[in-house]
Amino acid sequence: MMKDLIQLFKIGKELGLSKNEINKALIFNNSKHALLYKSLLIISFIFFGVLVIILGIEASRNTYAAGTFYSTVKIKDYKTKK
Repeated sequence: MMKDLIQLFKIGKELGLSKNEINKALIFNNSKHALLYKSLLIISFIFFGVLVIILGIEASRNTYAAGTFYSTVKIKDYKTKK
């Protein structure tokens, strides 16, 4: 994706566009519904950020509390009990 952005900047420079004009084209300023696109972009970033945070929290939860050892009790220990 970075290669594509660099290529777009090179094409813009060859066409004689300034850096501000190239940035405006990349950030939806030349479109009919610029505010809508920007707000959708911000909402999608927020959504994916929250999703990553929630998935990170779920992945980091441990079955056992910190500092405890895993249980070594097995079912066969209860079968041999008299």
